[in-house]
Amino acid sequence: QLQLVESGGGLVQPGESLRLSCAASGASGFTLNHYAIAWFRQAPGQERELVAAASSAGSTYYADSVKGRFTISRDNAKNTVYLQMNSLKPEDTAVYYCAARRAGVLTLTRYNYDYWGQGTQVTVSS
Repeated sequence: QLQLVESGGGLVQPGESLRLSCAASGASGFTLNHYAIAWFRQAPGQERELVAAASSAGSTYYADSVKGRFTISRDNAKNTVYLQMNSLKPEDTAVYYCAARRAGVLTLTRYNYDYWGQGTQVTVSS
């Protein structure tokens, strides 16, 4: 079983940056290397949407709304996934969730992800 714990959310002003972290833990000897990873977000009254994803081989996907502003990355030695968010906008306000998929192939469908964190709130407001 894999546990994911997000951190790094908060309240920022438009134009500022945040870096979200997602620490993964599992059985002894566990490594995140072979998992596909992703960040989703959900605003009040909205569907959960994919923000960014990365395969185990390093392929990445970004939603059009964040392309050029957000970067997904991972540190396999630390079993941690990151989402660097720059030039934040009020419409980026949401709860952000990290997710992992045992199969390392990148997928855009949330139902294909096997593990989820509890979410971290990001609020962008002046």
